Amino acid sequence: MALSTSFSRHISSFNSVGSPSLCFLKPNSVGFQSSYQPVIVSCCSDEVGPFSDPISLRQPQLSSMPTTPLGATMNGSSTHEPSYKWRRVLLKVSGEALAGDQAQNIDPKVTMAIAREVATVTRLGIEVAIVVGGGNIFRGASWAGSSGLERSSADYIGMLATVMNAIFLQATMESIGIPTRVQTAFRMSEVAEPYIRRRAIRHLEKGRVVIFAAGTGNPFFTTDTAAALRSAEINAEVVLKATNVDGVYDNDPRQNPNARLLDTLTYQDVISKELSVMDLTAITLCQENNIPVVVFNLNKTGNIAKAIRGERVGTLIGGRMQRPAEAAAMS
Repeated sequence: MALSTSFSRHISSFNSVGSPSLCFLKPNSVGFQSSYQPVIVSCCSDEVGPFSDPISLRQPQLSSMPTTPLGATMNGSSTHEPSYKWRRVLLKVSGEALAGDQAQNIDPKVTMAIAREVATVTRLGIEVAIVVGGGNIFRGASWAGSSGLERSSADYIGMLATVMNAIFLQATMESIGIPTRVQTAFRMSEVAEPYIRRRAIRHLEKGRVVIFAAGTGNPFFTTDTAAALRSAEINAEVVLKATNVDGVYDNDPRQNPNARLLDTLTYQDVISKELSVMDLTAITLCQENNIPVVVFNLNKTGNIAKAIRGERVGTLIGGRMQRPAEAAAMS
């Protein structure tokens, strides 16, 4: 590219407005008679001095900064995968856990604690779905037979209780900036979306939390079964069962102070020993779909994040507990 003869003034008569990678030339207060096009000069400093050689003009070369995936760390020129273990999880929250100290049906402090825990997880890029129980308001199996109430009708009332919990939890999450959707197993279009599997997965992919309410929509099935079913449907990698206890014990810790917390269990252990972790239908569904279950105490801060990273927390059913040394190596 050659300069016009009317634009032959020495380069020292220009002011240089530059950056470390680009310099833009503009005329001094002395004007020119002829018009000219802007000239871009690639340079390596913010000042341009006089040159005796002809000016070589070329397009600037822009360097792009390397980007790292969300949650990844840089080490030289290589990137490491994020340190968490699962990317899509289903959190099962029992109704009793939402009640907190049992002074009221729903404890706002508990729902806010859940929301903050979920917020820390979603910022890592983890996709989180939630299934809520309704035992803090109404438990169908306990009321069946009372005043002529059939089991089916009692279970439907319990499903409505889960919707109440889901809407409350949604409001809490959105109050701290977490986009949340509630999907119900039967239609309640005025207050929530109907459950549609592909829509639920799309919500998760967009970074939204999805709360599944109304169980499976069928009587005689617990919300634990709903958690196992929804987990299989949305391809979740683990079911995190949040309760009021630290995990699964070999005996009732309320009756036996020497009861021992079990780190790991197989699906068959839960079935053969009739452990009251999840009902038989739920644990069998998890076994058939190879979905591990982590039972942990919701009331201990940080347990949700620890469970997602695969650290030792509560009891792991049907999987392999990650040791502290392995967790440190991944981080």
